[in-house]
Amino acid sequence: MALVIDLKPHEKILIGDAVITNSSQRTRMHIAGDAPILREKDILQEEDADTPCKRVYFVLQCMYLSHNPKDYHQKYFDMITEIQKAAPTSSIFFMQINEHIMNDTYYKALKQAQQLIEHEKELLENALK
Repeated sequence: MALVIDLKPHEKILIGDAVITNSSQRTRMHIAGDAPILREKDILQEEDADTPCKRVYFVLQCMYLSHNPKDYHQKYFDMITEIQKAAPTSSIFFMQINEHIMNDTYYKALKQAQQLIEHEKELLENALK
C-alpha cells in the first residue's frame, strides 16, 4: 500500500537521501517502498536542537535516516540517562521510544519524541512560574 502525501506549494520532503521541493501548486504524491520519509515540518536542523529533548529528537532523526541506525544508539542512551536524572517524569516517554528503537520503528520513535518535547516545554514553563 502506497503512502499518500499532500504537499503544499514550495513544501519540501525528504525521501531517503533526496530532498524534493514542490512547485508552486499543491501536489499529491503516492510513494511505495521502504525509504525513510520526513516532511519539512518534522525535520529538525542540528542548530535548532537547543534543549536536551530536542537533541534527543535530532539523534532519533539521524537514526531514522541512517543506513546504520545502531551507530547512534550509544549516544542516544547516554543522553536519556542524563535527562531522566534531571526530569524523572520523562521516563514514560523514553520507555515508549526505547520500545520503538528495539523494534526498528524509528518513525514512531520520532513521533513519540515530539510528545517528549512538549512535555519538556511544559516542565520548563512550570519551572519559570
